[in-house]
Amino acid sequence: RMQLEEIRALVTEDLQRVDQTIVQRLASDIVLVNRVSQYIIGAGGKRLRPLSVVLAARACGHRGQKHVPAAAIIEFIHTATLLHDDVVDGSDLRRGRNTANQVFGNEASVLVGDYLYSRSFQMMVELGDLRIQEVMANATNTIAEGEVLQLMNAHDPETTEQRYLEVIYRKTAKLFEAGAQMAAIVSGSPREIEQSMVDYGRHLGTAFQLVDDVLDYKATAEELGKNLGDDLAEGKPTLPVIYALAHAPAAEAARLREAIETGGIDDLDQITRLIETSGGLEYTARMARREKELAVEALGRLQASKYRDALVTLADFAVARTY
Repeated sequence: RMQLEEIRALVTEDLQRVDQTIVQRLASDIVLVNRVSQYIIGAGGKRLRPLSVVLAARACGHRGQKHVPAAAIIEFIHTATLLHDDVVDGSDLRRGRNTANQVFGNEASVLVGDYLYSRSFQMMVELGDLRIQEVMANATNTIAEGEVLQLMNAHDPETTEQRYLEVIYRKTAKLFEAGAQMAAIVSGSPREIEQSMVDYGRHLGTAFQLVDDVLDYKATAEELGKNLGDDLAEGKPTLPVIYALAHAPAAEAARLREAIETGGIDDLDQITRLIETSGGLEYTARMARREKELAVEALGRLQASKYRDALVTLADFAVARTY
């Protein structure tokens, strides 16, 4: 199978156009808007969401250019959620450098996040397809609900696996799902192919987030580009923790419950060992691999092509990555 670099090389021109579109559409008469948006967009990142949109469109046989603004729209919405998330979570490190709220303040970060949301909707209107507007309006609403649901789960050791999965579907998988669906729509794909892309995006996004939650306890800060144990510090009961609570000895489970309730990471090394020895990391990684398999299965209706193969490789990367 291809490597991630080979996937990007497959759609180099498309990705260059996406980057050009992002730069052009970020532009504002307001200096602070430019500074904040350029700061966070310029930080780079894996850009898996726009890459998945471009590949999905090509795999659906798209021959035009509408997939380019579609990919930029997804990146703008993702970036807006990062700006808002970092304020809500009080984060100070992302992609290996200070968060925008640390540099420019919470107020500027929230307002520029709003600017990116509204800019993305301007671009949706320009695409001239009511179905795209419907899909993305529903997606952004679902993401907002996911943020509130996560807030409700914070510092609650009684959070169930089902509640956790609902949060990651709304917060992460929904945007992957919407991007893949938008790619099918701009390609003029029949409904059964569109549904296949919806399924692919949902399972890909779920696998991606499950691996993120493993890496929060397994990677290094340098690999992640953010502080280890951030989820625990924010009182987020992610799946590795939920599993550990259910399977660890009573005394150790009590220590873990207290850490969730207080956001205590003073003994992060001990807690990490507890989560690992209880099987929480392996259980979550195993679920991620299953989601990856479901994503690949969803591609079965698409015609064989190098772009479909690339979508398979993208799913492989989502679960095999270490950052």
